[in-house]
Formats: sequence, C-alpha cells, structure tokens
Amino acid sequence: MMEMTPMSPRRPYLLRAHYEWLLDNDMTPHLVVDVTVPDVNVPMEFARDGQIVLNVAPRAVGNFEITNEEVRFNARFGGVPRQVYVPMSAIMAVYARENGAGMMFEPETAYDAELSSGVEDIEEPEDNITLVHEADLPDESSQEPSGDEPPRPPKGRPALRVVK
Repeated sequence: MMEMTPMSPRRPYLLRAHYEWLLDNDMTPHLVVDVTVPDVNVPMEFARDGQIVLNVAPRAVGNFEITNEEVRFNARFGGVPRQVYVPMSAIMAVYARENGAGMMFEPETAYDAELSSGVEDIEEPEDNITLVHEADLPDESSQEPSGDEPPRPPKGRPALRVVK
C-alpha cells in the first residue's frame, strides 16, 4: 500500500476559486464564519448562533486579501469602519447572495489539529475589533450601487424636458 504524504489544506484554494467564479458571474460573494474559532476578529454584535455572514464583494470591502492562512479586509458595519481578520479554519462556506451558489467546506485534519492545540490556551474572548481610517476604505462615491438599495436621484432640478 502506498503511504499518503501530508498535503496542505484545500480550503484556501477552493475559497479563492469560488470567490473569483462568483465575481465573474456578477454575483455577490458572502462568507459564513464560525466566530467561536480563536483569533476571529469580526464585529461580534452582528453574529448570531456562533456565526456571522460577511459580504465580501469588492464594492463592500477594502484591502481584501485571501492567503493560505487567513482572509482579511476593511469594511463598514453600521457605518463604522472596521478591520476584519478571519483565520482560514473559521471559514465555513462561501456562497452567492443572489442564488445560493457556492460551497460549504468540509472539516480538514490540518484545521482540526490547529483548533485542538489552541483549546487549552483559550480565555474569555475579547472584542478586539480595530477601527480603521477612512483612507483605507474604498471611496463610496466611486462604487456602483448595491442591489439592495434603489439608486438615489441626483439633487437639484430634474433634467427632463417636454418635447413636442
């Protein structure tokens, strides 16, 4: 029998592929995050049942990075700019808001070992969210409007004229 050599986790590769695929298809990617995993830095006031769903569309986040170990970005939550950090082991799923296309991630032994080794060291979680400066966020005026809100009409007099 052939011995299996250990391989790196596939989650970061699948996450990057699904993220790009959703963007290529004009969908809005969302991440489901387990907020009980150590080192997760998200706005806990928006978490429900140990999870939070994060809109990670380019128009919603700034300085977005997916590495093999983490996802990090800047975003506004309730109008307040925040810095978000999610270890790869805490990402449970990626999907499109519009139709649910995407995938849930299966448990991987590399992450199980990482989580079990840190369990003894865990103390009460703190809300370690960091405020970010306005300059770190994308300019809202240059962003296209999201599908959730109707476009705002320009201020001033209407530009339409009656032509006979």
